[in-house]
Amino acid sequence: MNQPVMFKGLKAQYIWYLGGGLVALLVGFAILYICGVNMFICLGIVFITGGILFKRVYRMSGKYGEHGLMKKIGNRQIPDWIKNNSRKVFIR
Repeated sequence: MNQPVMFKGLKAQYIWYLGGGLVALLVGFAILYICGVNMFICLGIVFITGGILFKRVYRMSGKYGEHGLMKKIGNRQIPDWIKNNSRKVFIR
């Protein structure tokens, strides 16, 4: 109870990122194969990009943790400064 969802070291939303990436790789393989690209070239592309996907998702999971990536994205939306040309805000 009250434990974060974890699967093989992946925490929370990173499980979904990895699943979505794997589905995209499957669709990419199917498109390449239907277009007539050699099957071994398709497999090579999928294995290389899949390895990169796994490495990046596991790195993000370890670096940011369960909520850290959302905090980082939210922190980008905070303005560096607020410009105010009037003193009316402080007088009221």
